[in-house]
Amino acid sequence: MEALIFDSHAHYDDARFDPDRDALLSSMPQRGVSRILCVAADLDSADKCLALAERYPFVYAAAGVHPHEAKSFAPDQSDRLRAQLAHPKCVALGEIGLDYALDLSPRDLQRAVFSYQLRLAKVLDKPVIIHDREAHADTLALLKDAGCRGVVHCYSGSVEMARELVGMGFYLSFTGVITFANARKSHEVLRAVPRDRLMIETDAPYLTPVPHRGKRNDSSYVRYTCETMAQVLGLSFEQTAHLTYENACRCFSIDPQ
Repeated sequence: MEALIFDSHAHYDDARFDPDRDALLSSMPQRGVSRILCVAADLDSADKCLALAERYPFVYAAAGVHPHEAKSFAPDQSDRLRAQLAHPKCVALGEIGLDYALDLSPRDLQRAVFSYQLRLAKVLDKPVIIHDREAHADTLALLKDAGCRGVVHCYSGSVEMARELVGMGFYLSFTGVITFANARKSHEVLRAVPRDRLMIETDAPYLTPVPHRGKRNDSSYVRYTCETMAQVLGLSFEQTAHLTYENACRCFSIDPQ
């Protein structure tokens, strides 16, 4: 079985990739990465992600406003966001959600911008990519109200919340955090979630897995997350790569061929 790997969440618009972005992305198919989803943080970021998706056949894009940037989003930007979401290689609305750890935007604004984008995703029938950091209760409540589909990226909640999200039709995506020594809680979630709802990601340039922790992350390192997930689930690397690849393609309505 050929191991097709889908890095379902990366930020190649980030300035840390400026020195070698094109060389790095060009090398990914030879390094075993067959699909990458470049996820935006704001509308300028979305334009950069879309440009990369146009340049590389194996790169796709998501457009949306991250909770850190909620304070900068104005209603008159809605048409621009809708236009980005209409791009043929824009497969999701994200990264959106709530971040109560850093509170870089006021919480009431975070909730308002999140709710607006959830409504928009419902109208456009786009999957959402959810950021939930120390905001589990509010995130879950807003998702229940919205009735959207999509994925919770870098999942950090409980087994109980995971089951509730899966029951709502969501996928759960896991980063290099599952390779860390203190990842027992994440491993419990992995064992509890149906395998057809699991995805892997790098969140590059962040959350670099062991054995490269502390370095800049990139999509070639997603294999370490895949290896750890395989070990936790009692599967082979190839089986885990295949099932997470198929799951990501299904979530984002991408042809797996």
